[in-house]
Amino acid sequence: MKQEKASAMQAAIGWPATIVDNETLEEVLSRPDIVLQQQLQKLDGDIMVLGVGGKMGPSLAHMAKRAAPDKRVIGVARFSEAGLREQLQSWGIETIACDLTDRAALEALPKAKNIVFMAGMKFGSGGDLPATWALNTYLPGLVAETFVQSRIVAFSTGCVYPFVGLDQIGATEDMPLTPPGEYANSCVGRERLFQHFSARHGTPGKLIRLNYAIDLRYGVLYDIAVKVRDGQPVDLTTGHVNVIWQGDSNRYALLALAHATAPTTPINISGPETLAVRWLAEEFGKRLGKEVGFTGSPAPTAWLNNAAEAMRQFGYPLVPLKLMLDWVADWVAANRPGLNKPTKFENRDGAY
Repeated sequence: MKQEKASAMQAAIGWPATIVDNETLEEVLSRPDIVLQQQLQKLDGDIMVLGVGGKMGPSLAHMAKRAAPDKRVIGVARFSEAGLREQLQSWGIETIACDLTDRAALEALPKAKNIVFMAGMKFGSGGDLPATWALNTYLPGLVAETFVQSRIVAFSTGCVYPFVGLDQIGATEDMPLTPPGEYANSCVGRERLFQHFSARHGTPGKLIRLNYAIDLRYGVLYDIAVKVRDGQPVDLTTGHVNVIWQGDSNRYALLALAHATAPTTPINISGPETLAVRWLAEEFGKRLGKEVGFTGSPAPTAWLNNAAEAMRQFGYPLVPLKLMLDWVADWVAANRPGLNKPTKFENRDGAY
């Protein structure tokens, strides 16, 4: 029954067979469904996205505005990327340029009832570990102290978990957080700061433990597809992954505003499948007409999370896996632009 309902919802949304340019991609990434529209429109208060300038922030803010056009949606970032601020404003999103680590500037921001926290550091974190810890722990503490009267949905990562065996069907939210590497441990620190101040002040929230968001310009599927296209061997050392369409992960994060708890609690966000990297590469090989080469052997463990609770609360993702594979294969076959931000999902030492 649930699968039939999901299929009906996918048909009603009318996903395109291919996505031919960035404009179409943005429309698909930010397209809200009727459930999100109903939830956000009845949610009290405005929505402010802190760290809106990252990979996922613009489409999340755009989705929120499309779902609740009469609600204020405010995007906050440094806006170092040319044209991003103007693009957000063209979608009806208010923008505020701010260095979030500046306590006075942070405290001067509107006290929106609903906060989506997306700021942080991953790519290049190994090159500046003090900055990584500052952005991933000190900054969340500042935000949690500043917005004690708000709901705070904070993006975290599935990397807070240790590697799990393939027989475990992924880490669940109650698993102890003992990951490898300083980046992952700084993300544990981020969660602990939000948990501390949420318990202290009664601030409701959710911690979004995400593995791995899929855009057509970056992500695990993009990384694998590009290697297949270019005749490079696919590393099987980390042999299994979870993925979810970025629009679905953003949709879940926005829905989580209505499910905030005090003290804040974690929820795993990902697709329902545990996917073999070998199978994914072979599927891209079929779509791209390429022979696939491999290196390494799959380890008996991987960074996997179990998103059963998210599926119970929010339903299954609206974009199915095979459609993602079709979209990504078509995108890389046409040499459309990427973001040059490899996920480094193959790494097992936590260094990025």
